[in-house]
Amino acid sequence: MSLEKIDIVEINKQLEGKSPEEIIKWSLSVAKNPVITTNFRPYESAILHLVVSQNKDIPVVWCDTGYNTPQTYQHAEELIHNLQLNVHLYVPKQTSAHRDVVLGLPTIDDPNHAIFTTQVKLEPFKRAMNEHKPDVWFTNLRRGQTAFRNSIDIVSVSKDGIIKVSPFYNFSDEELDAYLEKYNLPNEFKYFDPTKVENNRECGLHI
Repeated sequence: MSLEKIDIVEINKQLEGKSPEEIIKWSLSVAKNPVITTNFRPYESAILHLVVSQNKDIPVVWCDTGYNTPQTYQHAEELIHNLQLNVHLYVPKQTSAHRDVVLGLPTIDDPNHAIFTTQVKLEPFKRAMNEHKPDVWFTNLRRGQTAFRNSIDIVSVSKDGIIKVSPFYNFSDEELDAYLEKYNLPNEFKYFDPTKVENNRECGLHI
């Protein structure tokens, strides 16, 4: 099947009720240049394990803002080592120390917050996508996280025309907990995203 000819509505009907493993198997069958993105937030170990179990060499794009918690960095190192992730690291062009002096850490109602978000997340992400040029992008978006995420489905299309696949889209926290327990995977909740601050906000990466 050609990605150019995919009917998103029809594909989502076909994938409804399928397991995450089956969703990834279908996605990899049509992908020529897939990637998976991660920020090592809670429950990321599930999708990383699931995807690399079917494609161990898939590029894992990590856009590190430079503001993660020590626990997140420790969690990332553990997963990178244990799952043998093919990590491609992207960081802002300005160091966090320099930015702290020039811009600081703006609150979400500060006009400088948009500049901050572009610098630490959107620009590195755009650079990563331009370099990898993926046709399929695996994410861990789930229903119930934000209003925008409630409006998409298992398969959606990014603003740049990339097929975006969220295998755990319909999973609850409890179901993901069971997956982590089944495969003895770690989880880490001491996570902070300076571009979102609040859990129900989007930073602009997916919209």
